Amino acid sequence: MRRAAGCLPIVLLLLTVTGCSSVMAGDDQPETADVTISPPLNSTEADTRQGLIVRAGSGTLTGVTAYLDGAPVPGRFDGTRSTWRSDWALAPDREYIVNVTTAADGTTATTSGRFRTLTPARTFQVESVIPAPDETVGVGMPVIVDFTAPVEDRAAVEQALEVRSTRPVEGAWHWVSDTQVVYRPRREWPAHQRVSFTAHLSGVRAAKGVYGTADRTVPFAVGREQVSHIDAETHQMRVVRDGEVVQRMAISAGMATTEEYTTTSGIHLTMDKADPVRMVSPGRKKGEPGFYDVMIDHAVRISNSGEYVHAKNNVWAQGRQNVSHGCVNARPDQAAWFFGSSLRGDPVVISGTDRELEWNNGWGYWQRSWEEWLKGSALHAAVPPRLLPTALPTPAVDDGSTNPVKPDDSPSGGIR
Repeated sequence: MRRAAGCLPIVLLLLTVTGCSSVMAGDDQPETADVTISPPLNSTEADTRQGLIVRAGSGTLTGVTAYLDGAPVPGRFDGTRSTWRSDWALAPDREYIVNVTTAADGTTATTSGRFRTLTPARTFQVESVIPAPDETVGVGMPVIVDFTAPVEDRAAVEQALEVRSTRPVEGAWHWVSDTQVVYRPRREWPAHQRVSFTAHLSGVRAAKGVYGTADRTVPFAVGREQVSHIDAETHQMRVVRDGEVVQRMAISAGMATTEEYTTTSGIHLTMDKADPVRMVSPGRKKGEPGFYDVMIDHAVRISNSGEYVHAKNNVWAQGRQNVSHGCVNARPDQAAWFFGSSLRGDPVVISGTDRELEWNNGWGYWQRSWEEWLKGSALHAAVPPRLLPTALPTPAVDDGSTNPVKPDDSPSGGIR
C-alpha cells in the first residue's frame, strides 16, 4: 500500500507494570468518539490489504496507537490530522489493538478496541534476494527478488517493495516472470553508500487466497565505482575506478567464426567468480570437432551464455587477435588482478562485435532503456528516491588496488 501524506510522528502509549511493559485496549469499548476505524473493531476475519485506517468524522485526531504483539504499528497522519494510515498491510491471522483520541470543540474523546485479521488459505514469501545480506557490490548491481509462488497481483506486491539508500536514487521494478522481479536504478548507484531493501509482504495478497505472512529485509553496501571497457576490435581492456584508469590489459575475445564463439557487445555485469572454473564445450562430445574440457584460472562471469573474463597464457594473441570461444582472456597476472578487484555488479562494457547482449542474458538489465525498463513495472512508474534513515559506514573492501595507471584519454567511467 502507498504511504499516506504527512510525516508527523506517532505517539506511543505504554503502561508499565512491575517493571514490564504491556499494551491495554480497555474493555473492547465501542466507538464512542466520532471516529471510523477500518477494519472495524471486533472484526474476526478482517481484510489485511488496505492496512489500518482511522478517520475523524469531526475535529482532529490527537493520538493513534496500534499494536501487534506489543510492538507499535508504524503509520502516519495526513496534513490535517483527520486521517491516520498504517504504512503497510496488516499481518494475517493476528490480533491488533487500537487506541484513538480525538479533539473537537474543546473536548476530547477516546476509542479503544481490537480486531483479528483473516486466516489465508495459502501463503507466499520471498524465496531469495540478490545481493546477499551485508554484501558490498558494484555500481550496476540490481536487486533480484524471487518468490515462492506465482504473483498475479503484481501491483500490490510491487507497492510493498521498498528500497532506501543513504544517497537516494530513482529506480524501478521490472517483472521478469511471475515469480521474479528486478529493481534497477535509472542510472548507476552513487558509489560508497549503504542500501536497504525490504519486502513488506505480510498481509499482501499475491493471488486469490494467497497472502504474505512475513517481511524480509536485506541490507547491502555499494562500493567504489569500477567500470571496465573492452574493445574487441582493438583487443584492449581499460579498467576505470572512481574516474581514474587503474589498469590496462591486452585481451583476446571470441573468434567469431560462429554466433556461439562471438563475444556479446553491450553492458554486462560481473555476476560471480571462481578460481578455477571448469569450462566444457556445450553440445559437443569428446572427440568431436571443437570439444574442450579445461580448468580456467581467475574466471569472472559476465553472462549466462558462458562468457567470462579469465586468465590464459596465450599472450601471442592478446592485443592482436581474437581466438577464444567467446570469453575475454588476459595475461594471467592481470587476470588475477581483475579477479581480485571485482565486486558483483561491476559493469563490463564490451564493444566491437556484431552480437548484442540480450537484456535477459545473465544480468544484462542495463541493455534496456529506462523507458523500456518502466514498461516492465506493474505500476508503470519509477520508485521515488527514499532516504535510508540511519547512515551506516560502508564496510572496508579489499578492491585489489595497485598503483593507478595515469590516463592518457578520457576515463569515461560511467556505464551510460
